[in-house]
Amino acid sequence: MNPRSVFAATCAMALAGCATHAGSTPHATQAVDAAPTRVLLFSRTAGFRHDSIPVALDTLQALGAQSGFTVDATEDATRFTDAGLAHYKAVVFVSTTREVLDPTQQAAFERYVAAGGGFMGVHAAADSGYTWPWYGDLVGAWFARHPEGLQSVRVVFEHDAGPDGLRDWRVTDEIYDYRRNPRLFVQVTASIDPASHPDGRMGDDHPIAWCHTNAGGRAWYTGLGHDPALYADPVFRAQLLRGLRWTTGRSDAC
Repeated sequence: MNPRSVFAATCAMALAGCATHAGSTPHATQAVDAAPTRVLLFSRTAGFRHDSIPVALDTLQALGAQSGFTVDATEDATRFTDAGLAHYKAVVFVSTTREVLDPTQQAAFERYVAAGGGFMGVHAAADSGYTWPWYGDLVGAWFARHPEGLQSVRVVFEHDAGPDGLRDWRVTDEIYDYRRNPRLFVQVTASIDPASHPDGRMGDDHPIAWCHTNAGGRAWYTGLGHDPALYADPVFRAQLLRGLRWTTGRSDAC
């Protein structure tokens, strides 16, 4: 059986949303329910800086507000401490590039995810942390290359990951090839139809979005998001919202 079939057979998803409750009394439960879900957007770059970062931040903040999240944005790596991260249900790396955290900050983030904190990566989040093997596994795969310019490709949704039952989607963006195919390690939610992408070098299986819980907390990634114009696309916005909801525990559908 090929890896795609093995993974499809072993990865069943619950489609009901989930909520986190704590406390043994009704008053304690109400206090937890009333507390807003907090998300931290992190967009520090130490290499190439994407023009799409401002619109990506605006979009994620709007989507968070739509779901009742409190969303903060920062490029301050000193926020990555045990105490600083404890305020957040999930952290989103928004097209970060190269080495954006020092070893102490990296260790704090590893503890955060191991304890159940969520991670979401957008586009160039896969172009970060090359000297940090744990992070490469968290993202699922590191960036390898991309063709020049933007590519118009067919995205195929897997495991009912498309909004409103959408099976495929034509998108124009910068399409990454990765240093490894992550399918054996993650649940792929969308892939590129190789027939629509002759300049790709991933072969017959080209994942572009996925999720997993291998590091403890929920981790979700999309390779799309280079082109600022893409953030106005309702399908891409739905994909990002799905990622936010899953990494924060609001949904069990990644």
